[in-house]
Amino acid sequence: MQLGSLADRMKRLFSTLDRSPSQVLMKMQSQAAQPSRSSGRRNAVAVAVGLLAGGAVAAAIVTQQTEKHTYPQQAAIETTTALSPGTASKQAHKVVNEAEPVAPPKLAAAPLIGVEAQRSTLTLALPLAPISVKAARPTTIQRVVSIAPGDTLMHVMIQSGSDRSTAHAAITALSKVYNPRRLRPGQQLVLMFDPLVEGTTPGKPALTQLAFTPSVEQEIQVSLNASGKFVSRIIDKPLEARMHRATGTIDDSLYLAAKRAGMPATMIVELIRLYSFDVDFQRDIQPGDRFEVLYEAQYDEQGRLAKYGDIHYAKLRVRKTNLPLYRFAMKGGDIDYFNDKGHSVRKALMKTPIDGARLTSRFGRRKHPILGYRKMHRGIDFGAPKGTPVFAAGSGVVETAGWNGGYGRYLRIRHNGQYKTAYAHLSGFRRGVKKGKRVKQGQIVAYVGSTGRSTGAHLHYEILVNGKRINPLGLKLPTGQRLKGRQLARFQGVRSVTKKQFAETPALTRLAERSSKLQRQ
Repeated sequence: MQLGSLADRMKRLFSTLDRSPSQVLMKMQSQAAQPSRSSGRRNAVAVAVGLLAGGAVAAAIVTQQTEKHTYPQQAAIETTTALSPGTASKQAHKVVNEAEPVAPPKLAAAPLIGVEAQRSTLTLALPLAPISVKAARPTTIQRVVSIAPGDTLMHVMIQSGSDRSTAHAAITALSKVYNPRRLRPGQQLVLMFDPLVEGTTPGKPALTQLAFTPSVEQEIQVSLNASGKFVSRIIDKPLEARMHRATGTIDDSLYLAAKRAGMPATMIVELIRLYSFDVDFQRDIQPGDRFEVLYEAQYDEQGRLAKYGDIHYAKLRVRKTNLPLYRFAMKGGDIDYFNDKGHSVRKALMKTPIDGARLTSRFGRRKHPILGYRKMHRGIDFGAPKGTPVFAAGSGVVETAGWNGGYGRYLRIRHNGQYKTAYAHLSGFRRGVKKGKRVKQGQIVAYVGSTGRSTGAHLHYEILVNGKRINPLGLKLPTGQRLKGRQLARFQGVRSVTKKQFAETPALTRLAERSSKLQRQ
C-alpha cells in the first residue's frame, strides 16, 4: 500500500512539471555536468530526486505487470464463474466421462519494458471429482494336469486346489456319462477355478469346471451351473474323412516298401494282417512284387490328423498273382473284406499270428538246441523281439493261459470243435486274457518272450486239428463267407465305386513331390 501511494505522488509531481520521469533524469544529468556555485546543495537535491524517481519507476513497472497479466488460476475461476450453472455442469461432466488429461497451466513470460503484451485468459476445466472405480472381475484360473501312474481322480483334483467335497460332487456328475476308472496315466485334465464364486475362501478359488478328451472324437465337460450344482455333458467333435493312396515295389519286405511309400505303421500292420490268411510273408514275398492300398484318414476342424480309419482297397501282386481285396459292410453292420468274386479273405485261422517276425524253425524232426538230440518239433518258431504282440489266429475261447513246463508261459485257444491253436514261451498275457475268455481273430492276446526251455526270444506256434498237432504251413484252411444274391450285387456296386475312387486319389509320393516343389518355389 505504501508503494502504491508513493507511485501516485510521483505521477502528480511529474504531471505538474509536464515531463516524464526519463526527461527529469536526463535534465538532472545535464545540470550536474555544468559548474555551479552551490554544488553541495544541488548534489543533495539530485540525490533526493534520484531516489524518488527510481522508486517511481519501480512502482510503475510492478503496477503495469499486475494490471496486464492476470494469474491463470484467477482467470480460470473468472471463466468458470462466467459460465451458466448448466454449462459448467456439462463441461465438468464431459471431462469426467472422457477422462482427458489436463496439462498444468503455463504462465506467460513477462513482456519487455515498453512492449505492450496482449491480454489472454487461460480457461481451465473444473477440478476432477474423485471417481469410484469397481474392481474388474479377475481372470478365471486354468490348470492343466496329467494323471500319473497310481493316481486317482480325487487325488489329482485335490492336489490341483479343489476341496474334497467339491471334487466329490464333480466326480459324481462325471460318473453319469463316463467311468472315472477308465482314465489312464498320461490323460490330461483341464481344471477351471473362479475366486468370485459365492462362499469361496479368500485365496482359495472354487472349482467350476473339469474337462478332458477321452478320444479324438469326444470331449467331456463337468461344469458348475447357476444353481451351484455340477452337470456333465459329452461334446462330439466332427471329423472329416479323406482318402490316401499308396503304391510301391517290394525290394526287401512289404513293411519297408510301404513305409517308403508314405504309409503309417498302423496301416501297414493292418495290411499285413489282412493278407496273413493267404500269404506266408517269409516264403511268398519276392523282390519285384508290388502293392497298392487305398485307406482312410480322419481330420479335425483345424485340418489336423486325428486318427486313421480302415483300409478300403488293397492289391498285392505275389509271384505274378494278383490278390485284391475290398472293404464291404455286411447287412448286419459287420465289416469284412472280399476278393473280386465276393469271397471273404478271412479264413478260419491265420497262417502268421505275429507281425514283422522271421521264420526260424519249421515243423518236423530237428536237433533240439538245448537237449542236444534230435526230436520232433511239432510247431513252427518265429523269431521276434521280446514284447512283440501276438494275435489270436482265430476267434474262440481261451482254454489254457498259464505256465506249462518247457513251454513256459503257454496259451491255447479253442476255435471250434475241430481247430485249436497254441502259443508258447510268452513273456506275458494281455490284460483280461484268461481261461474262459472269448477272443476275436486278430486280437492281441499275448507277447513274445523266452520263458521255459528256450534259447532266445521267439514264438512257438502250433495248430491242432482234432487234438493232433499238424504243420501250420501245409494246412489247407477252409474259405470264409461267400456273398450271394442281393448281397453280391451290392458288393459289386461298392467294388466299382472303390476302384474309381482309387484311380482319382493321388499317390502319397506324388503329394510329397508336389509339396517339395512348392517349397522350392
